[in-house]
Amino acid sequence: MAAEILSAGGQRVEVFDAMPSVGRKFLLAGRGGLNLTHSEAPKLFVSRYGARHKEVGSWLDVFGPQQLREWARGLGVETFVGSSGRVFPREMKAAPLLRAWLHRLRGAGVVFHPRHRWLGWIADRRGLRFASPAGEVTVEPDAVVLALGGGSWARLGSDGAWTQLLIARGIEVQALRPANCGFNVAWSEHLSHRFAGTPVKAIRASFLTPDGNLIRRDGEFLITKHGVEGSLIYALSGLLRDCIEATGSATLHLDLAPGREQQRLAGDLARPRGRDSLASHLRRHAGINSVKAALLHEYADAADLATTDKLATRIKSLPLKLLSPRPLDEAISSAGGVAFAALDDHLMLRAMPGIFCAGEMLDWEAPTGGYLLTASFASGRAAGLGVLNWLGGLKSTVNVE
Repeated sequence: MAAEILSAGGQRVEVFDAMPSVGRKFLLAGRGGLNLTHSEAPKLFVSRYGARHKEVGSWLDVFGPQQLREWARGLGVETFVGSSGRVFPREMKAAPLLRAWLHRLRGAGVVFHPRHRWLGWIADRRGLRFASPAGEVTVEPDAVVLALGGGSWARLGSDGAWTQLLIARGIEVQALRPANCGFNVAWSEHLSHRFAGTPVKAIRASFLTPDGNLIRRDGEFLITKHGVEGSLIYALSGLLRDCIEATGSATLHLDLAPGREQQRLAGDLARPRGRDSLASHLRRHAGINSVKAALLHEYADAADLATTDKLATRIKSLPLKLLSPRPLDEAISSAGGVAFAALDDHLMLRAMPGIFCAGEMLDWEAPTGGYLLTASFASGRAAGLGVLNWLGGLKSTVNVE
């Protein structure tokens, strides 16, 4: 996006990418259907960026969800709003959009250099060193946009190695941490072996933050060998991660039957069991399937299972203790990165004039649902405009991915 803004502004633009081809993480994001953005009201949309809503909001004021949809239309990609409010391309895939975009950029004169991994600066602070198939090469641009990604999915290029290069230049960088991630749980061997890979559907999760806010979310999650992951967990992952960092663990309370009031549930469970096992009784009268029953046995003691009132209480509020986030490289995205205090309003490093930063390498995070892509696009546009503002009449720049 920065390259597009700069080429349209009359600049000569070259993009250096560490990978054999560009946009690999973008393509992965669209593997199951490219969730480009979201259709919700602007105020609610901006609130999804949490503590960084003001900074990200300044980019979105200029290039928000509607502008992104119009931009995609300009590439011949029509979009639609799904039942959840999420916005997708008609074809659902990322590849057609990326192909059309690269074709337009190359037609505008943007030059791409794949397999060029950034090694850092040369003596003049703005000159760049790259490892390439032909050996080390150097480039001395008038301005640079760094768009180096976060620290998740390193095999696609975003390995976070850039953090040490910036720290060595005195740039404030917050440690990269997993976001939209799974968590480790101390499952019993039986549950881990029997139910790993099983979805737990129709759940309401409640989380009491350390400062006393009660957060509730409906949805589903997946049991894994090591713990839990999935959309419901991702939606709360930032809060859960921060709680674990502050207190050592985080506890979610699961409502396994969100469609039933506790009093009604207790009444249903009080029906005569006859020859039914407890598992059959739970399934027939409480809608509790095998994986939910396994969770009950995992965390409820014998006394909880012995009486209908206590059993109903546990079904409506089952404590699930999360021990730690899964590793950063497994996460969908990352938190942390270049501190906003190190940047001016145009996303230029205050300590290194002419060096701009964009995308996930900045210290912001967002849930899934199109928010990550929208803000990344908008930040690239903001950085490109910042370069044009800074360059004035100069005619050459470099964009680094």
